[in-house]
Amino acid sequence: MGFAEIIGHTQQLEILRSALAKDRLHHAYLFCGPDGVGKRATALSLAMALHCAENKGDFCGRCGECARIQGRNHPDVRVIECLAEKKEISIQQVREMEKELRFRSFSGGRKVAIIDPATLLNPASQNALLKTLEEPPPDSLLILIAASAGALLPTLRSRCLRLGFGPLPRQLIARYLVLQKHMRPADADLLATLGKGSLGAALQMNGEALERRRIWGGMLSTLTAGDYRGAMEAAEALAASRDEALEFFVWAETWYHDLLIQALGYDAEDCVNLDLLPDLRRQAATSIEHILSAAANAADGARKIQRNLNRRMVLEQFLFGVVGSS
Repeated sequence: MGFAEIIGHTQQLEILRSALAKDRLHHAYLFCGPDGVGKRATALSLAMALHCAENKGDFCGRCGECARIQGRNHPDVRVIECLAEKKEISIQQVREMEKELRFRSFSGGRKVAIIDPATLLNPASQNALLKTLEEPPPDSLLILIAASAGALLPTLRSRCLRLGFGPLPRQLIARYLVLQKHMRPADADLLATLGKGSLGAALQMNGEALERRRIWGGMLSTLTAGDYRGAMEAAEALAASRDEALEFFVWAETWYHDLLIQALGYDAEDCVNLDLLPDLRRQAATSIEHILSAAANAADGARKIQRNLNRRMVLEQFLFGVVGSS
């Protein structure tokens, strides 16, 4: 085991391994990129490489130090995340973390704190964290993990060394699913495509999620122009669950991406929803303007659901646009 087991991100891993080898790690890093691509796995791997009892500059994943880090009970490595039933990482959590970073290391290695996701730090928590970033305790390492750096204060970002993590290639995800999860190649390729570069998303895609997509694809492909009653009924069904409504809008963006590919005559292999091609082709006559408008409305709908606007109204507004003039 070791850094070689991490999927993708060759350049980012090389930067970290080189810094480890030269003992020149920065005191604070900001790992940015989409969810599920390996940011936290890389952060924990770096922590293991700092403490591993077997490998210098890498990690074995088997020794007591590595096992404790993987089990989240290592005294010198702490992951700070949002507490159950809370919406933010509190200033109290930050202060406790800062206090622990100033304690003497139990193992003699670095004290490591991983904040995931850092975007849940409220403004007061971020300001409290600035002191630690400006005056880091000796032999400490802070890693902030975020899908986007935009929600973090500029003063916070400027004191971290930023490493960007992009989506993983589909082929790498599919290969992992075949070799490690023993999936059939066709199933692995479908999940890798649906994951859109996120191994985490691909792994979370279960049979129920796949069936929901098929239902949604059938619904959108059969809604006809002017069928506002059908749109209202569909909105009512989708509005029952906030998570499902959000999942629908995120998926709908891929649906209209695929429709655009069909409308422009590009290779169907570039579609995300390869298993739903028959449903996509039912809407092949949809105008490009209507497709682009629906895609933008789907993205807007997802933002509104995240802001906890009325789900039924948001879904009706989107689906009324779908059955409007195409």
